[in-house]
Amino acid sequence: MIIAKRAGSPIEVLLIFLKLGISCFGGPIAHIGYFRDEFVVRRRWLDEWAYADLVALCQFLPGPASSQVGFSIGLMRAGYLGAAAAWIGFTLPSAILLVLFAYGAGSLHGAIGIGLLHGLKFVAVAIVAQAVWGMARTLCPDRERVSIATIAALIILFSGTSLAQIGAIAFGAVTGLWLCRNGQPSEPGHAVVPVSRKMGMAALIIFFVLLAGLPLLRNLGAGSSAALFDAFYRSGALVFGGGHVVLPLLREAFVAPGWVSDDAFLAGYGAAQAVPGPLFTFAAYLGAVADPSSHGVPGAVLGLIGIFLPGILVLLGTLPFWDQLRRKIGAQAMMRGVNAAVVGLLGAALYNPVWTSSVHAPGDFAVTLVGVVLLTAWRLPPIAVVIVSAVGGVLLALFNG
Repeated sequence: MIIAKRAGSPIEVLLIFLKLGISCFGGPIAHIGYFRDEFVVRRRWLDEWAYADLVALCQFLPGPASSQVGFSIGLMRAGYLGAAAAWIGFTLPSAILLVLFAYGAGSLHGAIGIGLLHGLKFVAVAIVAQAVWGMARTLCPDRERVSIATIAALIILFSGTSLAQIGAIAFGAVTGLWLCRNGQPSEPGHAVVPVSRKMGMAALIIFFVLLAGLPLLRNLGAGSSAALFDAFYRSGALVFGGGHVVLPLLREAFVAPGWVSDDAFLAGYGAAQAVPGPLFTFAAYLGAVADPSSHGVPGAVLGLIGIFLPGILVLLGTLPFWDQLRRKIGAQAMMRGVNAAVVGLLGAALYNPVWTSSVHAPGDFAVTLVGVVLLTAWRLPPIAVVIVSAVGGVLLALFNG
């Protein structure tokens, strides 16, 4: 196995990831491509095998895969300060933009403002539709996994609670262990292990203590900040399959109790497509606008830490053991089933709340269809779809008004 040489400084890591945080559009898969070009091809901070192992690990774990890859690269290059620098540099630009949007969204009134917000909701439909299609092609290539995805979607559609989401993922794991053992085994390669087993065990203990303890604090009336942090942490801890999958989890956590309206939720999600960096920075917007009392910038910071922390803890906890775990056929089969269930979960989210809250008339469908075609057939970046959908929403509002 390869342990990457720590030969850089946190400032070096921060500047490089800040540049990536400003320029990385296109979602987690695109981010992983940017990282490979930057750190494997150009800078040679790690070799192709080590990078492939690292990406495989981050796809295996809950949390935002591209941010976990970036965190790991910073960790290997400049230790724990380098890891923090990588996360801050990659996350900060989009978080700032979304907080600014949160402060400005409330001032959008009249036909133009309403149309603009409605147009951003069309972006969510197009982006999630593209994600469902792309993930289904990759993660559901056979009838067993298609069936797992379908049943998981039915579980979510006919329940819609957070327990149903956990149940759908658990169903995928158990069924995958039974039906998905005949997949292509993982290639033997090099694992990057910059964390001791003692540190890894400590991180896993903290992960589970927070997962179990935060709801108890919330039930004991610890205050709105504790409840907010618990909602973000729980959502971040249960996300498998990339940033888009956090959508139904966050909606259940924020829209169902009335902290954020459906319209504001989807408008913010649409705005998150217009900015570079990780989609998980959507948490900064939600933290800033969440009711009953306005949390503003402190709420945005709380949201960012809460939603990213579980993925970082479980990554640190797994790194020392990954090389052995990834070779086990049972673990690979379970993850095939979990990934298929994730496709079903996202497919259910595409219908409710994304479609049902956005598309109400033929004009809405027309703008949404244009966005899907621009993304899938013309392969334009999400920012182009944001612009087209926003203009379309304004035109529809003016025409109908």
